[in-house]
Amino acid sequence: MRLATFNLLHGRSLTDGLVDADRLAAAVSALDADVLALQEVDRDQSRSGKLDLTAIAARALGAPHHRFAAAVVGTPGEGFRPLTHDDDGHGEPCYGVGLISRHPVRTWRVTRLKGAPVRSPVVVPGPRGGLILLRDEPRVVLAAVLDTPHGPLTVAATHLSFVPGWNIRQLRQVVRALRALPAPRVLLGDLNLPAGVARLVSGWRPLGRRHTYPAGEPRVQLDHILADRAAVAQLPPVTAVATPLSTISDHRPLLVDLG
Repeated sequence: MRLATFNLLHGRSLTDGLVDADRLAAAVSALDADVLALQEVDRDQSRSGKLDLTAIAARALGAPHHRFAAAVVGTPGEGFRPLTHDDDGHGEPCYGVGLISRHPVRTWRVTRLKGAPVRSPVVVPGPRGGLILLRDEPRVVLAAVLDTPHGPLTVAATHLSFVPGWNIRQLRQVVRALRALPAPRVLLGDLNLPAGVARLVSGWRPLGRRHTYPAGEPRVQLDHILADRAAVAQLPPVTAVATPLSTISDHRPLLVDLG
């Protein structure tokens, strides 16, 4: 069983700055993941051609079970409002996370996390970039309980805040929320935290230790697949870990093979 997490950068290529549905599908298909967590996912956004990126990725993997969970309605960095209910935002541009599975899903659960209350300094690359004060947006955790050949498995996708300290608080909230779901449990996502900090704060075991950011020459691991230490013995052993260079995004995907 292959688990993967990938921050899509809303499907954009760093080569030409464009979002192309076929290129996105090819990039996801190359991962050949049985469970795929996606971050920086658009739905109905003009910048990504009004595409449903989660649905495109699910078709590329031949995965019948998938869901998109919006964190905000609108576009981060421009105008947005928090999404307060799962049925909100239909017909409007949304941004959040996706979770895709080739295995049947018993149940889905969404947990919402508040954004940091203050703006935080962020370095924006490029000729018009520099140090700016950026407003944080709310975050979301999308979890599913799967029926797999190895038994029930809880998996969750999230993308935590870039604000130092606030992302630590959010990770603790995520761990508490996932304890209500069946073990074993695996958290996949861009936690905006280095590996050592993510392990210490969560108390969970990293299933793969590889640098994932920036994509060209990765120097830090921001993208993680963590297993609840209390039930990690119930999982098949890790047999392979990879971070292949993709044709899209400024992150590399993280792949972990079990069994």
